[in-house]
This record gives sequence, structure tokens and C-alpha cells, in this order.
Amino acid sequence: MCATSLSFRGVSRRFGRVAVLRGAAGEVAGGGLLAVRGPNGSGKSTLLRCLAGLLAVERGDIRAREEGRELDTAGRRRRIGFLAPDLALYEELSVAENVELFARLRGVAPEPGLAITRRFALPAGRPWGALSSGMRQRLRWAWALLHAPRLLLLDEPFQNLDAEGEATARALLDEHLAAGGLAVAASPVTLPLPRITGELDLAR
Repeated sequence: MCATSLSFRGVSRRFGRVAVLRGAAGEVAGGGLLAVRGPNGSGKSTLLRCLAGLLAVERGDIRAREEGRELDTAGRRRRIGFLAPDLALYEELSVAENVELFARLRGVAPEPGLAITRRFALPAGRPWGALSSGMRQRLRWAWALLHAPRLLLLDEPFQNLDAEGEATARALLDEHLAAGGLAVAASPVTLPLPRITGELDLAR
């Protein structure tokens, strides 16, 4: 088994009587990207939250390894980088203050995260509450990457980004994969993405 890998089999999840996921399965190893596709309501976001350890699965098995070390559910929550369009940070804190706060909570230096905000040309002193939707998405990328995760989960990663922001996000993703990290990226449409090694269509 690869030193960094993520695999899942038979992952199922219901909300009340509604079955959102029915036996989803996939795998990806370091340097690769698993593309998850499907229309709205097909369970893409639910799957990523299960993989991140934010939702419990009703049935199925999820296995994650980082640099050869098996991660349990709590470990996935701590170590996986997670980006989602509904992720909200602290309204009154600035871009820099949000990065510095979450860096302290994760026990890492803030500079790598701050460097990403500079690559995205984010105004360091502007509060989250005053950011445009595109700027918020740029800051979500910095939040997901600030602890240098090996496993990256991306839910609609380019939502609300302009051409410049998307180019920067794609460069960051390519660098992450080139360094041996892995990614799972979910979108309702087919996205041209680097290093795709597997595909999962939840509409089937």
C-alpha cells in the first residue's frame, strides 16, 4: 500500500428516510486525484464529509494513510485539508487574523497559510464579512492548505473564482499533487483537472 492513500468501500449514508449515498467506492494514492461527479443532490458533499470524518457512515469502510501511518476518524478530521463552498470563517476577523487563529489551533506556523493568501492577492486586513464570494473562496483554499495536508478534499473547488483566482487554485492543486499529496475533487460538472487517476460518478 502507498505511503499516502485513501480508499473507501460500500459507503452509505441516510438522512431520515432519504438514502443519499448507496455503497460509494473509490481509491486514490499519493500524486493522484479522484474526480467525483454527479448532479445536485447525488451525495457528493455528503461523501466528502464522510471521508473527512465530519459525518459518520451508516455502512462501509474508509481507510486513510498519511506517510505510512493509518489515520482513524479523529486523525482524518485533524489532518485532511477540506474545502467546501459553505465553509464560513470568523466574520469580524481579518484575512490574516483568520489564518493566524486556525494556524494556532492546528499547532502550525501561520506563514505558509499567509503566503497562500498573498498568492491569491487577498487583502490581509479585510474582515471575512467584507469579502466578496470569490475572495472568500480564495481564503478557503488557504484555510484548507495551511497545515500542509497530504490528503485534500475539494468540494466545488473553483466555485465563484475569477480566471486569475482559478489559475492560482489550479497551480496550488498541481503543486500539492506533484509533491506526492492526493486529492478528491467533487463537482456537478466535468472539470479538466490535473493528474486524474480515478473517477466516480454518483449519478449511476
